[in-house]
Amino acid sequence: MIEPLADQEEPVPGDGGTAPVILVVDDEIDIRTVLEDTLAEEGYEVRLAADAGDAEELVQDRPPDLVLLDIWMPGTDGMELLRNWVGKGGLPFPVVMMSGHSTIETAVEATRLGAYDYLEKPLSLDKLLLTASNALEAARLRQENQALRLGESGTELVGDSEAMLHLREQIERLAESEGAVLILGEPGSGKEAVARALHLQSGHSGPFVPVSSAAIAPEGMEEQLFGIEGRGRGNQRPGRFEEADGGVLFLDEVADMQSSVQARLNRVLEEQRFVRVGGSRPIRVDVRVVAATNRDLAERVSEGVFRSDLYYRLNVLPLWVPSLRERAEDIPRLVAHLMDRHCRRQGFRPRTLTEGAYRALAEHAWPGNVRELENVVERMLILSEGDPIDTAEARAALGPTVRAPVAEALYDSPLREAREDFERRYFVHHLRHNRGNITRTSAATGLERTHLYRKLKQLGLDPADFKPGKEGKG
Repeated sequence: MIEPLADQEEPVPGDGGTAPVILVVDDEIDIRTVLEDTLAEEGYEVRLAADAGDAEELVQDRPPDLVLLDIWMPGTDGMELLRNWVGKGGLPFPVVMMSGHSTIETAVEATRLGAYDYLEKPLSLDKLLLTASNALEAARLRQENQALRLGESGTELVGDSEAMLHLREQIERLAESEGAVLILGEPGSGKEAVARALHLQSGHSGPFVPVSSAAIAPEGMEEQLFGIEGRGRGNQRPGRFEEADGGVLFLDEVADMQSSVQARLNRVLEEQRFVRVGGSRPIRVDVRVVAATNRDLAERVSEGVFRSDLYYRLNVLPLWVPSLRERAEDIPRLVAHLMDRHCRRQGFRPRTLTEGAYRALAEHAWPGNVRELENVVERMLILSEGDPIDTAEARAALGPTVRAPVAEALYDSPLREAREDFERRYFVHHLRHNRGNITRTSAATGLERTHLYRKLKQLGLDPADFKPGKEGKG
């Protein structure tokens, strides 16, 4: 009843954490034994049930991550058990049906009820392992999306300010379309969280695949997006477009893309197909592209560094994410949310803030937006001793500011000297904050790396001087 495994590598479950639990429900002991041995070898924790009654007890004792359910069993069969689980409020775990005697109508009914997939006996262990891996990954993505809806992640979407209510309305409206979306906003304002919310509300069952142009070396971007096709199995790798098939590909910092990558991306958006690097076989995909940038892409088009045709393809549906300064009234809710998350994750004791502490946070400029606020909240939890956290402790967590004294000193200088002095202080601040990392400094300042290097050289600043363990020059 079971076909042997082919001589090939199989998907590895999980990400290094607790092994997923798979419940096998089948009245044939030989099938249970083979599946137990095979799944255990792949790193899964396996539980066995010979009938629906045993399965119900095991599910109540500990809900599994995946169920492999035989249809034909004595007493309550698999279809009836599936209906029972669905009737209790929906399937809390993915279910893969197995049978050697069912009709097409049975398979259609099982998937209509919510079964993830249907496998015919004799079982191919290769196909079963692949199906199990895909089902677990789909369940993980659903859990992430549910966490996003409940505010467990995507903290930038927390808040009831007018700006956030408008943003949510726009997300809901754009989710109904299939057009490309261009998300605009300052660094740290939550562009990826907005993209995830857009994917969640669109109803697509496919994955959400993020790619940051600023975090990938320019020469490796084409391979990352489109994959590699070479001789030998080790020289073949799917790209992010293939991973995102049926879902959303999120291109962060799209303004940093090289012109050659821009050209290929433009063709993919037009044709919905591409060829891997080094390959010749066209691969067709169904992917919604959501791009994001903190730059003015229209200006970069006029400068000749960004393709106008790609700009118009990406900018079908623009979406602006408000900065934290534009929704300062959301800070108390964000602080409470971030504190709760850090307390649960890192074991900090719960804390509150005084009104003065909240005023100090509200008066801050927040150049790093919600990302900066999260750092400040964690700093307050670590460094502050009192409860509630007072104004002085909040200001200490915010760190020193050089804006006021710098401004006073610059008034008495010639304009050129004042501008150069400010720029030098500005870049010293960001180099120190990012420990000399050019990619992060580029993202924080809004300058592409080529221009950033040129500006730093002009100001006499060397990023290497700001690496950990070295003294900054400023």
